[in-house]
Amino acid sequence: MTDSQLRQDIIDELEFDPAFDGEHIGVAVDNNVVSLTGHVTSYAQKVAAIAAARRVKGVHAIAENIEVRYPFQSKTADDQIAKRAMDILAWDVIVPDTVEVLVQDGWITLSGHVNWYYERTAAEDDVRKLSGVRGVTNTITVKPRVEASNVKTKIESALKRHAEIEAKAIRVTVENGNKVILDGNVDNWDERRAAENAAWSAPGVAFVEDHLTIR
Repeated sequence: MTDSQLRQDIIDELEFDPAFDGEHIGVAVDNNVVSLTGHVTSYAQKVAAIAAARRVKGVHAIAENIEVRYPFQSKTADDQIAKRAMDILAWDVIVPDTVEVLVQDGWITLSGHVNWYYERTAAEDDVRKLSGVRGVTNTITVKPRVEASNVKTKIESALKRHAEIEAKAIRVTVENGNKVILDGNVDNWDERRAAENAAWSAPGVAFVEDHLTIR
């Protein structure tokens, strides 16, 4: 596929997805690396636009510079955003009370620690849809309560169970008992995300380095 064909496919996908308005999003492609520019009216739309581009076959990497521009009259004060963020995290039974929130100029920074990676991602999913949010930085650390054991074997077994993953093309390395490094090739972004989630799902894993490349 040529860069021009890939660019057109991405533009078509952006126009097709009803979750955001792609009218003000620019697309450039250079050797299967996609650059997204322009602006949207919420952070949730920005996340949805990036996800749409990742769905397109042939995309190997994305550099995004999409800006979130709220109408002036819709601007929300930082203290209001912080309160809403704390409330929604408190209501979510998945997220523990060890997560902290800092808001500056509409940008949320999450900190603290959790026991599992899915708790970390749940916290980010909760706050990124709030009105007034311009961006989210997730610095929450994973500190497992359980000790890691047989991590490499458990992850390799999990990869083999996943129908969408070609396990033979992925190499799993474990350092210091709780740090997992993934190397190899995958066919698309969904397969890469599934492999990463499989690694995080092993009990005791505190760090995952994803070195996987998309064919």
